[in-house]
Amino acid sequence: MTLFSPIALTLSLALSVTLVLIIISTPVAWWLAHGRWAGKEVVGALVTLPLVLPPTVLGFYLLLALGPNGPGGWIAGFWGARTLAFSFGGLMIGAGVASLPFMVQPLRNAFAAIEAEVLEAADTLGASARQRFFRVVLPLAAPGYLVGGIMAFAHTMGEFGVVLMIGGNIPGETKVLSIAIYDFVERLQWERAHLLAGGMVVFAFLVIFSMLMINRRATAPRDSALI
Repeated sequence: MTLFSPIALTLSLALSVTLVLIIISTPVAWWLAHGRWAGKEVVGALVTLPLVLPPTVLGFYLLLALGPNGPGGWIAGFWGARTLAFSFGGLMIGAGVASLPFMVQPLRNAFAAIEAEVLEAADTLGASARQRFFRVVLPLAAPGYLVGGIMAFAHTMGEFGVVLMIGGNIPGETKVLSIAIYDFVERLQWERAHLLAGGMVVFAFLVIFSMLMINRRATAPRDSALI
């Protein structure tokens, strides 16, 4: 097995999941930040659940949902398949659910930090809902999108338990980096395992460094104003 295949597959999965999560998380995070329904924290808890739920437990229930006897089997029947599990599409769903809180929470915090007066001023100036989002909300929430995107991408890159449960170990289709490292260790191919694991260590360091720099830039104007 070449090293390029799991790297390319993992990058493709992480990028696809991140883009989908940006679309899905935007309305969810906005509603959680500004919705007035008393039970919204129940939804917030469900969204955050993957953070504390063991990946094997989450993967087990996703496997049932994506399998032949679950909704995934019914959906897969439209193109003649029996299941969404053990496929790239299944990996996207599983990794998306596991990474959802990493995108929603930063966006929720960013949306909640936008003062109501700013939105009211945009309404007073005659801005439509679309203009208000793209010209006011989006620029102000840009750090949240950046943090959420990086965190969701990084978490998907390193996900193991969920992708193993619903994707297995199919070369070229579901064998992502974390599975490849595990496979190399089982085969005692230490050099290849070191190479991939070392690359993930460097990647993790860059992610953490990026988060620190983003937070530093986000708080710098506030600090300078206090001085």
